[in-house]
Amino acid sequence: MASSDTWIKEYNEAARIADDINGMISERISLPASGPETQRHASAIRRKITILGTRLDGLQSLLSRPTGKPLTEKEMNRRKDMVANLRSKANQMASAFNMSNFANRESLLGPETKQDAMSRTVGLDNSGLVGLQRQIMKGKVCFQAEQDEGLEKLEETVMSAKHIALAVNEELDLHTRLIDDLDQHVDVTDSRLRRVQKNLAILNKRAKGSCSCMCMLLAVVGIVILVVAIYLVVKYL
Repeated sequence: MASSDTWIKEYNEAARIADDINGMISERISLPASGPETQRHASAIRRKITILGTRLDGLQSLLSRPTGKPLTEKEMNRRKDMVANLRSKANQMASAFNMSNFANRESLLGPETKQDAMSRTVGLDNSGLVGLQRQIMKGKVCFQAEQDEGLEKLEETVMSAKHIALAVNEELDLHTRLIDDLDQHVDVTDSRLRRVQKNLAILNKRAKGSCSCMCMLLAVVGIVILVVAIYLVVKYL
């Protein structure tokens, strides 16, 4: 009876964790699509799913090595179905969060094989199995926490690189606007210079015309003076 009570207690705890995960998944609707808060919430859900997987492993171990009063075949099958249904839900939740290694015990427990893992349960009673389960669960949670910490650091690095890229982009936009303004000023200055050169050419042409007229006038005056002088000389001689 004590063994049965232990298994039921462990199953109820696993079912409660599954309900907590469903509640946390429902809360994601009210969170932004991305950001630190959303990332932390997703990490907490992944940790819960990992804990649930460890609980299910413990329940399966208790069923494979029953102690105390033996269970009837009907009760054993019922409990196996309960574990299978709960594990199916856990796998679905893990798949929704891209936890591809969730169903792979070897990748979560490390390099030891299933046979090595089962050998650790030899000679353990229900309390020992529960203690072993909690040790494994603690190791998984620590591993998941390290992964989450690495993801958070990666997110911070990506955000920092994004901010740097945005700053560089703003700087490039500023330089582009300055170059465009400089080109516009050069065009205006070139247009003004062309107008000044045109006006100078006109003035130069007019100045040349005025000089020619003055020379002709001076030449006529000189000729008249010369004629008058000759006339006077002839008259008085």
